[in-house]
Amino acid sequence: MTDITLPALAAALALGYFAGSIPFGVLVTKLAGAGDLRAIGSGNIGATNVLRTGRKGLAAATLIGDMLKATVAVLAASALFGPTAGLAAGAAAFVGHVFPVWLGFRGGKGVATYLGALLGVAWPVALAFAAVWLIVAKATRYSSASALAASLAAPILLAVTSGWLTASAFAVMTAGLWLFHRENIARLLAGRESRIGDKGGASPSRGG
Repeated sequence: MTDITLPALAAALALGYFAGSIPFGVLVTKLAGAGDLRAIGSGNIGATNVLRTGRKGLAAATLIGDMLKATVAVLAASALFGPTAGLAAGAAAFVGHVFPVWLGFRGGKGVATYLGALLGVAWPVALAFAAVWLIVAKATRYSSASALAASLAAPILLAVTSGWLTASAFAVMTAGLWLFHRENIARLLAGRESRIGDKGGASPSRGG
C-alpha cells in the first residue's frame, strides 16, 4: 500500500487540501441570508456553530458538506492514483478544513472532515466513530467530548482492521484534532463547556 510516486502524492495532497478548504458553513449561511458565520457564536465555521444560528437545516447541510468534501477527495485520489493517495488526500482535506486558503488559514476544528476522510478510507470504522460520538453525546451532551472520544477510538480500530499506515495517519489527525480542541478541553475540565442545545452557549474562543 505504500507504492506511490511523488507526482501522484503531490496531486493527491493538492486535491485533498483544496477540497478541504471549501468553507461550506460560511457558504450556506451566507446563501441563506444568515450573515457571516465567523461573526456568529464562537466564530467557528463548522456545523456546531451553524446550529447556533437556530437553523438546523443549515447545520445539517454544513455537516454533510464538510464530511463529503473529504470523502470525495479520498475516493477520487484512490481511483486516480491508488489507496495510499486516497489516504493522503483525506489527511490533506482535514488540514484544508482547519487551515483553508480561502479564509486566511482560519478554519474549523475538523471533526466532520475527519469523519468524511474516515468514511472514504474505512467506512465500517466511520460507523464506529459515529456510534461512539452518539453514545458520548447522549451521555454528556458535550459535542467536543464526543468528538474527542470518537477520534481516540478510530486509530485503534484502524490498527486492527486496516494496518499500520492508515492507523498512523489517523492517529496524527487525532493528535491534531485534540490540539485544535485544547480550549474545549480546558473548559471541559473546568466545567464551563457549552452543551449541545444550549442557547447562546458559545465561547468567544471559537469553540464548536
